[in-house]
Amino acid sequence: MALASQPIGIFDSGIGGLTVANAIVKKLPNEEIIYFGDTAHLPYGDKSADAIRYYCLRISKFLLDQGCKMIVVACNSASSAAYDVLLDFFREQALFVNVVDPLVSAVAKKGFDRVGVIATKATVQSGIYPKQLHRVRPSLEVESLATPLLAPMIEEGFVHNQASRAILDTYLAHPGFSDIEALLLACTHYPLIRTDIEAYFEHQVEILDSTSVVAEEVAQKLADNGLLNPKNTNPHRFYVSDYTQSFEETTRLFYGETIQLEHYQIW
Repeated sequence: MALASQPIGIFDSGIGGLTVANAIVKKLPNEEIIYFGDTAHLPYGDKSADAIRYYCLRISKFLLDQGCKMIVVACNSASSAAYDVLLDFFREQALFVNVVDPLVSAVAKKGFDRVGVIATKATVQSGIYPKQLHRVRPSLEVESLATPLLAPMIEEGFVHNQASRAILDTYLAHPGFSDIEALLLACTHYPLIRTDIEAYFEHQVEILDSTSVVAEEVAQKLADNGLLNPKNTNPHRFYVSDYTQSFEETTRLFYGETIQLEHYQIW
């Protein structure tokens, strides 16, 4: 039986999921979080589905061993490839939230006729967004585009400059996006370039990402299960499977403040 005082586990293929972690901490300041970034295997976007499932099972087991009452899969590639497998293995041990379903639910409520999706190769190849969106809105037209250069570009700090905008503009000029009403940012890195995306579309296209809607889903699911923590005195913990100084420096970009990464040899 889980206790409200237990932490929330959050994991991603690297440090992009820190955008989701930050949204959860702001929404639920009484919760303790344990973050795991699988920096040894990033990016998941060009890995096979089987490899992603293996990584996610190992990381989830690690977070469960740390006593987590909930695990947030803060990675679109992992949510697409491994979420059902994680539920099959661990649904009796903790609550689970992914980054796909809350975003799909948010889009479904908006009443759009045509939307675009940008994501990693793995997420686009999985077809998870069109499938889930058509399940709730069969008439919705969905145009998906793999944008594999964006995540490494952002991790290298190339944001809001001439080089990053040139790459971004090339992707967003995709003909299928010419008449969309909304664009889904289906990668946890992409909120960091949201303002550039909004500017490209001259604020005529609604931009949606998973950060705030996932935080809302986490809060709701904890409340429904009586697991909201009334008070936390434990520090947040941030682990990575491979440590470099550049990861440490880039975390501020994703999390909004300086955090200390701890190297944990999970593999």
